[in-house]
This record gives sequence, C-alpha cells and structure tokens, in this order.
Amino acid sequence: MLYHTITPTELHERMKRGEPVRLIDVREPDEHDMASVEGAELLPLSRFNEWADALDPAEEMIVMCHHGIRSGQVCALLARQGFQKLYNLSGGIDAWSIEVDRGVPRY
Repeated sequence: MLYHTITPTELHERMKRGEPVRLIDVREPDEHDMASVEGAELLPLSRFNEWADALDPAEEMIVMCHHGIRSGQVCALLARQGFQKLYNLSGGIDAWSIEVDRGVPRY
C-alpha cells in the first residue's frame, strides 16, 4: 500500500490528545457546505493540479472525502509524487458522522 488508513475514531482520539493534525478535505465546496469536520482544510480534488505542488512531502497528512474513495485516489497520487506520511480517512465524513459526531449531517 502506498498510504495508510486511519479510522474516524483513531483520528478523533489523536485530535482529543491535541496532536497536530493536517486534515485535508478533498470534497467539493458544495459538499463541504453541507457537512464538515472542524479544522479540515478544503482542497477540492477537482483543483488538485492547483494545490498539490504547494504541499510539503515531509508533512503528515490525513485526507478525507465523503466515503474514502476520492481521498484514497488523492493519497495514491501524492504517494507517487514521493509523499510518505499519508493517511486516508476510512469511510470519510460519512463514517465520521456515524462513529464520532452525529451532529455532522449525512448526505
């Protein structure tokens, strides 16, 4: 595997401990407007070529989307560019809503 996975519960535990987490949301702005995780940075997959070069390959990043498919694609693309500290949020924001914060709307 070119990248790791992290569950919503594992991510939430890291956040509760105050660990620095760079959470990148690759959904589109209209999806982000419907539901979001506090602290997530919106970098839409549709604009990947505009923002990918600005990322630091040495930095740890957790990538999320709706169900974990697009974020997995982004992790794979970044891994092929030399990034090594990549985590895909398994189940995406949908799983986050179920496992961690039921206040985050499901769509």
